[in-house]
Amino acid sequence: MNEHVGQSLTPKNLIPKITNRLSTITLEFWLLVLRIVGYIPIHTIRKIFYLASGIKMPFSSTIHIGANFFKPSGITIGHDSIIGDHCFLDGRASLTIGDHVGIASQVLIYNDEHDIDTDYGNSFGPVTIKDYVFIGPRVIILPNITIGKGAVVGAGAVVTKDIPDFEVWGGVPAKKIKDRGNRNPNYQLGRAMLFQ
Repeated sequence: MNEHVGQSLTPKNLIPKITNRLSTITLEFWLLVLRIVGYIPIHTIRKIFYLASGIKMPFSSTIHIGANFFKPSGITIGHDSIIGDHCFLDGRASLTIGDHVGIASQVLIYNDEHDIDTDYGNSFGPVTIKDYVFIGPRVIILPNITIGKGAVVGAGAVVTKDIPDFEVWGGVPAKKIKDRGNRNPNYQLGRAMLFQ
């Protein structure tokens, strides 16, 4: 058993500790509200809550039903992007999703991981997904990753390295499969599915 767990409270650190704890509990409650709202089958209602939570996204982009978040205020989504159902978006460090990005169902994007070689502290790093990227279902993206313009990530991949522009990657851990044929994308994803 570790005898050094926790810190002794002094009058000097009591107020900041209480303030921090109350702030954390408030955020956790709001994340519960967003989880419940995430199952309302009307895009506009969900978007209003997401915008009120600090997610920066235009009305031309959509987050499908069942999404979960950490720190929504760290998330930015570009124009004409669609996030699939039951995705997890982590905003504890910045998460930037570009224009015309298609993210399939059940994708998990993390920008925090535990440092298991020290005292199990947190190690934050941004995630950037550039324009015209497609991410297949059940992909996991880890912190400190940039996915280049027009790149494609195959279903079930675990992204542990940056992916250059217009490359197709897949596998665990993800590796390059080939170059993407369309190196000048100019498409619109169109409207999101209703009631999703």
